[in-house]
Amino acid sequence: MSKRTFLNALLASALALGLNTGALAQDALARVKQAGVLKVGTETAFAPFDFIDAGKHVGLNVDLFDEVAKELGVKLEWVLLPWDGVLPGLEARKFDMVAGPATITKARMERYRFSPPIAEATVALLKRHGDHSVMKPEDIAGKVVGAGKASAQADQLRAFIAGLPGKTELREYPGNNEAYADLAAGRIVAVANSLPNITYVAQQRPDTFEVVKPPFGLKSYFGYLGRKDADSAKLMDAVQAAILKIKADGRLAKMQKKWFGDSFDTPDSVTAPAV
Repeated sequence: MSKRTFLNALLASALALGLNTGALAQDALARVKQAGVLKVGTETAFAPFDFIDAGKHVGLNVDLFDEVAKELGVKLEWVLLPWDGVLPGLEARKFDMVAGPATITKARMERYRFSPPIAEATVALLKRHGDHSVMKPEDIAGKVVGAGKASAQADQLRAFIAGLPGKTELREYPGNNEAYADLAAGRIVAVANSLPNITYVAQQRPDTFEVVKPPFGLKSYFGYLGRKDADSAKLMDAVQAAILKIKADGRLAKMQKKWFGDSFDTPDSVTAPAV
């Protein structure tokens, strides 16, 4: 190799290294802004937050993230997958954030950065319409119940049935639709999920389902989450500011009324979750 060839190769390597270093120096917000796209991972079996209606992805999450994207000045790209693959996908950096939403818990706060709460997440039971064997949460003792796999609802249900007499079997499902199908078919007696979710399901299918009251879970809230690292800090700051603005000007309340039939108060942040 001639001296000139060597110097040219060395210069090319230095330029490539400089470009790569510059790319790595960008944080998540800068990359999102440069690409003009915010990638959001979610499942589509969690009505009224995320679901498929007549072949279209709809729900509170869709409406709210549309507004967040407008505030950030970018477009949305949805990445749809089963819930048990959503959080691993976030950690593998397949997308920037998770819609979900996810229950804000102590364990999750140690690992992820949450947005401001966007809805209540207190856990309750859905049963078959007219099933008088389950009139209160404690009546599931000794029976078979269900919940979404790898969900905070399953964790709370597991803790609840541990204190009941007899042997209560918990079946975990890859998606809520599968759990609801088994409930409708009589293969299980109840499904645990957030109160907003099961209230919506019961309203849509009143001849099939009804809600067991009162809720058995601790008072909790839903939020969106991202990675808890320096790279994602500015992006999550921007999303937080956008959601608080959407809440303050009444857009969030309108979405809640649209999807839940009513609006409700949520704190601007959760620092000490009950769950």
